[in-house]
Amino acid sequence: MPGRYSSLALFACMSIAGLSAPASLTAQQTGLNQAQNPAFDDSVLDASPAAAPDADAQAPAAPGQSSSANTSAPQNQPAQNQPPENSGDKQTKRILGIVPNFRAVSADEKLPPETIKEKFIDATEDSFDYSSIFIPAVIAGYNQAKDATPQFHQGAAGYARYFWHSAVDQTSENYMVEFIFPTFTREDARYYTLGHGGFLKRTGYALSRAVVTRTDSGTETFNISEVVGAGAASGISNLYYPSASRSVGNTMSEWAEDVGIDAASFWVKEFWPDINRRVFHNKYGETHGQP
Repeated sequence: MPGRYSSLALFACMSIAGLSAPASLTAQQTGLNQAQNPAFDDSVLDASPAAAPDADAQAPAAPGQSSSANTSAPQNQPAQNQPPENSGDKQTKRILGIVPNFRAVSADEKLPPETIKEKFIDATEDSFDYSSIFIPAVIAGYNQAKDATPQFHQGAAGYARYFWHSAVDQTSENYMVEFIFPTFTREDARYYTLGHGGFLKRTGYALSRAVVTRTDSGTETFNISEVVGAGAASGISNLYYPSASRSVGNTMSEWAEDVGIDAASFWVKEFWPDINRRVFHNKYGETHGQP
């Protein structure tokens, strides 16, 4: 019995010594690491692999690798919502540096509603700017060539009569169409360039602006300012034309002529930015945003 117990005791002592030896070795190694690295935390021994940081996220880029390599993929993707090529064409204050173009708005340009003062300024600029004599000069020559008002006669004196009557016609219509009627109807008398689509689409849009316009709130409506305003200006012209010309037929003819001229001017305004870029290479670059 004593020998059996002695054998059991010896076996137990050896087992305990065998188990404790690795533990003591681990403790010694841990103590050595702590001595070499004071910031060492033995809690990392218990950390699970799932808690380990992402090696890819912490791995620094190779010395020869550019940091832009990681962002090259989005740059190679096709651009979205790119504006059309001609969307950058801007309206200028004057066409060919001569014809007034103050009310034209460039394609895709967003502007706040005009105040009453701004509408008055538009009409005044179109009527009294130095370039405003161009259209009356052309109309005066045309009317004299067809002897529209025989009482004015021919020659230089006759042309002068045609010219000042045409200038008054233009001024009267400008204030009616651009200031007086838009103030009461709350319409926006500016021309908003379409700038996109084919030739026929843009032509139809431009000509339609003679009877369709925007309100101050941005919705489309019948162009009362143009149609009725031009008719009112034609009626007023009877006050300063010779009595022989004061007829309903002449008034209606002048009314249709005024609306037709405005429609044609809208067509020119629509394509002027394209002509300025393609033909003149933006020679006339005095845009509305410049002083």
